[in-house]
Amino acid sequence: NSFVTRTNTCGELRSAHVGQKVTLYGWVQYQRQGLFLVLRDFQGLTQVIIPQDEAHSHVKELLSNAPVESVVRVTGTVAPRPLGQENPKMLTGDIEVKAETAEILNSCKKLPFEIKDFIKKSEALRMQYRYLDLRSSRLQSNLRLRSGVVMRMREYLCNLHGFVDVETPTLFKRTPGGAKEFLVPSREAGKFYSLPQSPQQFKQLLMVGGLDRYFQVARCYRDEGSRPDRQPEFTQIDIEMSFVDQAGIQRLIEGLLQHSWPEERGSIMTPFPSMTYEEALAEYGTDKPDTRFGMKIVDISDVLRGSKIHFVQKALSYPHGSIRAICIPQGVKYLTNKDLESLKESAKSQFNQEIMEIIRRSDGSLKSLLTKFLGEKEQSELIQALNMQEDDVVLLAAGEHKQVCSALGALRLLSANLLEAAGLALRDPTAFHFLWVVDFPLFLPKAENPTELESAHHPFTAPHPSDASLLYSDPTKVRSQHYDLVLNGNEVGGGSIRIHSAEQQRFVLEKVLKEDSEVLSHLIEALEFGAPPHGGIALGLDRLISLIADAPSIRDVIAFPKSFRGRDLMGNAPDYVTPEELEPYHIQVSWPLEEQEAKKN
Repeated sequence: NSFVTRTNTCGELRSAHVGQKVTLYGWVQYQRQGLFLVLRDFQGLTQVIIPQDEAHSHVKELLSNAPVESVVRVTGTVAPRPLGQENPKMLTGDIEVKAETAEILNSCKKLPFEIKDFIKKSEALRMQYRYLDLRSSRLQSNLRLRSGVVMRMREYLCNLHGFVDVETPTLFKRTPGGAKEFLVPSREAGKFYSLPQSPQQFKQLLMVGGLDRYFQVARCYRDEGSRPDRQPEFTQIDIEMSFVDQAGIQRLIEGLLQHSWPEERGSIMTPFPSMTYEEALAEYGTDKPDTRFGMKIVDISDVLRGSKIHFVQKALSYPHGSIRAICIPQGVKYLTNKDLESLKESAKSQFNQEIMEIIRRSDGSLKSLLTKFLGEKEQSELIQALNMQEDDVVLLAAGEHKQVCSALGALRLLSANLLEAAGLALRDPTAFHFLWVVDFPLFLPKAENPTELESAHHPFTAPHPSDASLLYSDPTKVRSQHYDLVLNGNEVGGGSIRIHSAEQQRFVLEKVLKEDSEVLSHLIEALEFGAPPHGGIALGLDRLISLIADAPSIRDVIAFPKSFRGRDLMGNAPDYVTPEELEPYHIQVSWPLEEQEAKKN
């Protein structure tokens, strides 16, 4: 309570304070029949008794008529609650404050919604009145959790390990590859700044500058349009080090998370397990596996190789063909026919992948369209390979390896959601399963043109030392020194060892990615002036905190988030500007015809 005129907060009074005269400030959370009210501030709640005697009639009138959420000052004496009226659910539940003087500092008009966590309100309304939503205990708790984690991260990096906190510019130039960037007009005709999607180039240049260890709580920007649970502006814990290898970065991050992890969330064990990109795809169908539960993808190609099933033989004739399956535990008991049909439809619509189901009946026999093509030996081998128990349901897919695995990986997660919705406890909501995914491909075929390549991570990622020679002969086979950190099936960090050779960087940009290296001439030139080997990582702070806080959306751990469509509903941004304001930037707006007609009318 330093620097302020209150004596105590609304969450700190206990039996030890009985008899003390106190001054509290806060919001009226609740008022009952002119007898008492509950006062709330950032730390908690205190029950205030409204005086009923004539001498304090003005205090009674003032507090009895104070609208909910009005800001008041109350001075009074701490007293024990009458026997039997204690409230064990409140930290201050053993005491009450008998009001002697009071003042309404600011009266509250009719609220658009009640400031209570259990009251359901639309997200649009919450974001329009975000300053009211921030008063809820849930958002207060989330923002304070976030602040505490970031403070301990700074302590670990700067105080314990010699990192330098450096602020990098947010007005820069376009970076080739990666997400779309926001453009900012300048007063030079036709010239624009870009808002960086990360401080990537700057942190590499800081290593060239000899800073050795850099860190920043960095604001980043991506113009990704309407994407669920993404924000156009977001925060990452940005880190870069010189003379480091992949193992060094991983050890640093494991220590950082252990040091900053909230005590109330239990402890996390290090080192984190690790798997390659190929292993993750083969067993989980994704590069960000949720390892809190089983249901791994199983390769049953060898079991069915001798069968006379047409689609199986066709799939196995492909260069990368395989037959794979997942086993859904107790699927007969927990999944309806409608559920199974929705799973198959999902695979068909999203991945163009047909799915066959196999059910193991309670008598141990198999039920499927496939069983008539399978002998007893093959059925037995199938049961053994998939560890099928009675009432389990198997979903089988045949085709090209990556497509089959991706489809089954998606079905694995959808099945888990359906099982949990039906009452089967599958994933522990209090568990935190970290995982490193390593050995990503350096390049991937472009979705819109598979004959061209793009960076799997970004164009500054170094090739795996074992594959360096392949960069010049067969770049599609090169693995990268790129590593992702996954938590409960969510990517919470990604980084790499960087290219520190100007010649190699120029080759990747010009020959492999077919990009204009002139855009990055400043970085390539810097690499020619004695750039040290270096690498780094960025942790997505919003995503990490939302998982620690068990928040339904990253918007619940950001003070002033944007909507699903990237709008600020509170301030109504983005907004129109006048032609006069655009003139210095040499810009004219070309309106769509329908909007031109609307403006005329």
